[in-house]
Amino acid sequence: MTKAEIVNEVAKSTGIEKAQVLAVIEEFTSVVKGSLINGEPVYLRGFGSFIIKHRAQKAARNITRKTTMTIPAHDIPAFKPAKSFVNAVKEK
Repeated sequence: MTKAEIVNEVAKSTGIEKAQVLAVIEEFTSVVKGSLINGEPVYLRGFGSFIIKHRAQKAARNITRKTTMTIPAHDIPAFKPAKSFVNAVKEK
């Protein structure tokens, strides 16, 4: 499902104009991104959590050049779904 399809579904089910729904969705994603950039997780009860996962430094191999390189430690955004959400998808 694309962002445009989400906007259409929300607008249809709520009766709110598509432009307003798009503005809300854009602002929601902006707030989530900003929170994660600042190192703050976002918790949505019954849906899931947007969190930061830390990846440790590791050695990787370039098999074409037969060399080893070091990938530095870094943080990545991740989504962890709520148990009720996982169970609903499993029961489908």
